Amino acid sequence: MKILVTGGAGFIASHVADAFIEDKHDVVILDDLSTGFEKNVNSKAKFVKMHICDKEIARLFEEEKFDAVNHHAAQMDVRRSVKDPAFDATTNILGTINLLQNSVKYGVKKFIFASTGGAVYGEQEYFPADEKHPMNPLSPYGISKLSVEKYLYFYYNEYKLNHTILRYANIYGPRQNPFGEAGVVAIFSNKLLKGEQPVINGTGKQTRDYVFVKDVVKANLLTLNDDKSDIYNVGTGIETNVNDLFKTLNGIVGKGQVEKHGPAAAGEQWRSVITSEKLLRKFNWKPGTTLDKGLEETVDYFKNNLV
Repeated sequence: MKILVTGGAGFIASHVADAFIEDKHDVVILDDLSTGFEKNVNSKAKFVKMHICDKEIARLFEEEKFDAVNHHAAQMDVRRSVKDPAFDATTNILGTINLLQNSVKYGVKKFIFASTGGAVYGEQEYFPADEKHPMNPLSPYGISKLSVEKYLYFYYNEYKLNHTILRYANIYGPRQNPFGEAGVVAIFSNKLLKGEQPVINGTGKQTRDYVFVKDVVKANLLTLNDDKSDIYNVGTGIETNVNDLFKTLNGIVGKGQVEKHGPAAAGEQWRSVITSEKLLRKFNWKPGTTLDKGLEETVDYFKNNLV
């Protein structure tokens, strides 16, 4: 297959692109490098520096004749979406529509969309959330992801564009960006290794479902040839609060930092945990990396790539 991977210079999508290449697919990576890094781009992929809203994407689709699109490029910072919802919507909604229009026009057979298994559900009514959980996003980021899911439903019904929606839990691992507000594991790891003080937002009792990036890659590989348009959660079903996450990372790094708290963040959920039973039943997917093992591997990466 010839596959377009958007956001392929970023954290998750660069790992996905590597796996597609290892499986002998022909990969084109599209990224504007606003948050991604060119060093993450696989040397065997064709790299195109471009924003997903760019109208020149039409020419790329026409020339490359993609079989599939794996769409990870996004404005992914929940707090920035609260401060600037118009920017969030422009990138996440209008940018995706640009890709979808060209996918239909130029005969793309499969569209995989990286959604969010936390932000689309909002504060959960039951734990862990399955794919049928009510969707009440608390942030413009969650709203934009849910909007794209609805657009995908439209493009399937109107144009028969086959799609897979992967609702990710909180993904962590090597190459995660340690700057900005998103990606607490990378932020804490980098600060602890440099002897700096991480700051926990609010009480630190807010929980997340942390899933290792290599397990997420497997979900992308397994669903590439799914002939049914469907939605799958990708998570571990295990809640971990931020205080416990800090203690574990602090223990791995061994710098002995104390726990420090700051103000709570706007638009942040209190508890978030999802079940991936549907993905298990259909593809026999389950997370293969424990949190302790995944955090150790992540810290090792940052030791060798301190920024």
